[in-house]
Amino acid sequence: MRFALALLAPLAFAVALASPSAAQPVDDAGAEDADGASSAGLGAPPSAPSAPSAPSADHFDPRLVLDTGRSPPPPPDPTRSTFSLQGEYQLRYRAMSDLRLRAPRLSAPGATTLGQNQYIAHWLRLSPRFHYKDKASIVAQIDVVRGLIAGDVTRHVEQVRDARAALAWYEVHPRYLYLELPSSVGVFRLGQQGAHWGMGLVANDGERATLFGDYERGSLVQRVLFAATPMGPTGPLLVTIAGDLVFEDSAADLLGNDVEGQDEGEGDRALQAVVSALWRERRGEVGIYGALRRQARERRAKTSPARSTETLASAVIDVTGKFDAPVPGGGAHVYGEIEAAVILGSTSFIPRGPAPPSGAAAGRAPVAVRSVGGAATLGAVHVAGRGRRPAERWGRVVTEIEAGYASGDDDPRDGVSRRFTFDPSHNVGLLLFDQVLAWKTARSATIAERELFAASPEPGIRSLPSKGGVFGAAYVNPRIVVRPARWLDLKAGAIIAEATTDVVDPHSTPRAGGNLANYDGGPTRRRDLGVELDLGVDARIAMGRLVTLQFGTEAGVLFPGGAFDDASGTELADQYLLTLKLGVIH
Repeated sequence: MRFALALLAPLAFAVALASPSAAQPVDDAGAEDADGASSAGLGAPPSAPSAPSAPSADHFDPRLVLDTGRSPPPPPDPTRSTFSLQGEYQLRYRAMSDLRLRAPRLSAPGATTLGQNQYIAHWLRLSPRFHYKDKASIVAQIDVVRGLIAGDVTRHVEQVRDARAALAWYEVHPRYLYLELPSSVGVFRLGQQGAHWGMGLVANDGERATLFGDYERGSLVQRVLFAATPMGPTGPLLVTIAGDLVFEDSAADLLGNDVEGQDEGEGDRALQAVVSALWRERRGEVGIYGALRRQARERRAKTSPARSTETLASAVIDVTGKFDAPVPGGGAHVYGEIEAAVILGSTSFIPRGPAPPSGAAAGRAPVAVRSVGGAATLGAVHVAGRGRRPAERWGRVVTEIEAGYASGDDDPRDGVSRRFTFDPSHNVGLLLFDQVLAWKTARSATIAERELFAASPEPGIRSLPSKGGVFGAAYVNPRIVVRPARWLDLKAGAIIAEATTDVVDPHSTPRAGGNLANYDGGPTRRRDLGVELDLGVDARIAMGRLVTLQFGTEAGVLFPGGAFDDASGTELADQYLLTLKLGVIH
């Protein structure tokens, strides 16, 4: 039955989008990039709506680099009210190596692997918009169904959101519902919306496609926002201020659904004050983002009435910039983007290692937060076609390289937390961060919750899983895309990564001499995370002007480094992953 629903859903979605109620796509000359490439932070629009102008022949369009086949949302019509419905249905089959993990010694000593070798998952995301002329807009978005349809489930990693521990294809995830009011002095937004800044290392709305991998839930906030252009509607300066109640992001969940099958905790109460300034020119932009955050969560122990309150008070400073330039002689562009962030504050959300002799983990004082991270991309694209319209030009060959750094923490007991974790929707490859480190940190948190702190809740358990985000690592990620035709992508990438500190599992059993171990119970001094190679093919077939079919496959192999050696010195076996992709988008 579940397989039948999976096969019928794309067809039903295509029929719905092809119905007369679906909005016709607008002329794409000068339209905003459908993937939201602008760094205009906090999800803010660049300015009040204005009439589009035709781009020049040397105009750089982000779709030259990564084309998903999405259409940009239709702009408001100043003469009448309009309604549009956009969306996508995505179906995934994945097969992967069974990952070696540290076994829960007391509850499941034989569970030495993740237990998941293949599965089928899907999601249906709908994005309706209603414009009252150009005076007001209501924007919504919802994942109507999302989850695992069939296949293997994971074992003993439930201390992480989206653990894939049960078949549940029918989950519903609300995302956006906000009111937008443009004016001559700026734009006002009120309601639940996505938050994005720069490359998406800190704030990522979970809508930006990446070359490999899929976007995740993203940063969703209940927000009051005002974005203004103090130098005039077409001026280069965009200033945004916002106040947030965080609905969910990589560190918080308002409803307390971040751990599957658990009921010993409550939701997070995370409040933010955010301000950003962005200077935009024709060939680039540079901006600065600042956020003050206070967060609290109460947790109860499973086996006793003991309670603890996890708290966080932090400040984030994040700078970003990007540029593009035509290559002299025409036919090519160079481009680049950079983001760097520092987080300062104090928190009890951070794991701090084995409990003190008294076992009174809940009474520990908060630790200082001092973490830094950043990434930069530099690339070039050879352009095919010479027209002014985006439909007449595409990227024939794309070459780029991304380098990133996230600070690590090799001593969870020194009173300072230095671990920086990228948002999981900023994908780097397929295996190392999204699979291996994600599940190893999730297993560590689950063991700690069950066996070390079942009677006295340890603050920080739920912050240990990386959820697929880059953390405590430096990496280089060269990538290339070749398009024999506009609709066909042949892509390849590689990752060379090393830990930025000794690799330490905060809740591992201490080794001889009282030293902590890595996530496999081995020595912490080995920092080589390994080398990953990725390949893929993506195809986009337009079915008229309304619907585009996506077909693709991605495959990766990870040759693990010594950072994953276990207590006996046994290396982690090579890891493999294969993904088959089917999508229907409008």
